Amino acid sequence: MSERAFYIDHSRCIGCQSCVQACAECDTHRGVSMIHLETIQRRESVQTAPQVCMHCQDPICARVCPADAIKKTPDGVVQSSLKPRCIGCSNCVLSCPFGVPKYRAEIDQMMKCDMCYDRTSVDKKPMCATVCPSGALTFATAEEIQRSRRGIAINSWKFGNEEVRTKVFVIVPREVERVNVKLVQIEATPATLPPDPYDVALMLEEVK
Repeated sequence: MSERAFYIDHSRCIGCQSCVQACAECDTHRGVSMIHLETIQRRESVQTAPQVCMHCQDPICARVCPADAIKKTPDGVVQSSLKPRCIGCSNCVLSCPFGVPKYRAEIDQMMKCDMCYDRTSVDKKPMCATVCPSGALTFATAEEIQRSRRGIAINSWKFGNEEVRTKVFVIVPREVERVNVKLVQIEATPATLPPDPYDVALMLEEVK
């Protein structure tokens, strides 16, 4: 039996925000949720997607930190910045390909999802996974995922020429090997705010 890991199945998210509320109850977050609940194609769909820290195997947030404030545990969990070291430069905020770290000016520190390390380090579920009613967020073994899901779990992403591998897995259709993320420019309409000539969007391409 393999060890348990964190899995995200965006197709199961129902937008109930239980994960957001549960995350905010964590004492280490000071009442602030570290989960971002995104809305996909807001004009055409009500589909939502939870975004937690993906805990990259080679975290760029830690690489660009000039104060060496971001550490990764021996088992691969990337932690929030260390308060005594964080200088509030926001390099990590700007560099993360998943848009996860957030700088909190009121405490002058970057904070983000640490996969409820006080719980997962002793094999308990993260707070969000304990309350998700649809199984969009799951802390399970690979064998359990194979038995209960029609898709497969991947942890490989391509951003331009750089491949990123993560500790967190995402459930995708079985023919997909990795997800390519590209920046595309879309001509703005007069109603677009802010009134820039181009609007930048992300395009996900499932590689088969």
